[in-house]
Amino acid sequence: MASRSLPQRVARAVGESPISERVARAQELAYGQVIEWVRRTPLHTDVLGHSIHPSLTDVTAGCWLSTSLLDLAGGSESRRGATLLAGFGLLASVPTALAGASDWVEMSGVERRIGAVHGLGMDAATLLFVGSLVARLRGGHRIGTRLAIAGNLVIAGAGFLGGHLALNRGTARRASKGEAD
Repeated sequence: MASRSLPQRVARAVGESPISERVARAQELAYGQVIEWVRRTPLHTDVLGHSIHPSLTDVTAGCWLSTSLLDLAGGSESRRGATLLAGFGLLASVPTALAGASDWVEMSGVERRIGAVHGLGMDAATLLFVGSLVARLRGGHRIGTRLAIAGNLVIAGAGFLGGHLALNRGTARRASKGEAD
């Protein structure tokens, strides 16, 4: 048997962790009513044959990565664009998070625990980007840049866990109505 790669070992450790289970329980308490509401909205649909959440993540992550690229490579003339992208990423994060939460509530076991840690990481990244946007709007571009970079680093880890769920564990797949699994 081949040895597992480091990323596989990390995902397995997260999925088997009792701390991850506590995170999942806390999220159920914190977000329970919102999750139940969103399950009755178009954000929880099988029209694509899979969850809409992974598609929405591209918008959020794309805005936020572009924010940092402008910060690092665009110079002072790109500050307005970076600020707009940070804000658009925050707007996009709302339906993205809601769609992910509505998928997560249907998970159990290892997937539920990995999803909970993924969600916690994305919550942390979102808060970093809120701080980044506030700092930028108050003229603190340097701290806004640092918070955005920190947010993108958190997204890299949380996104890895989300990608593991969707691609390795198949949680993004949804059978269309009438289609057998």
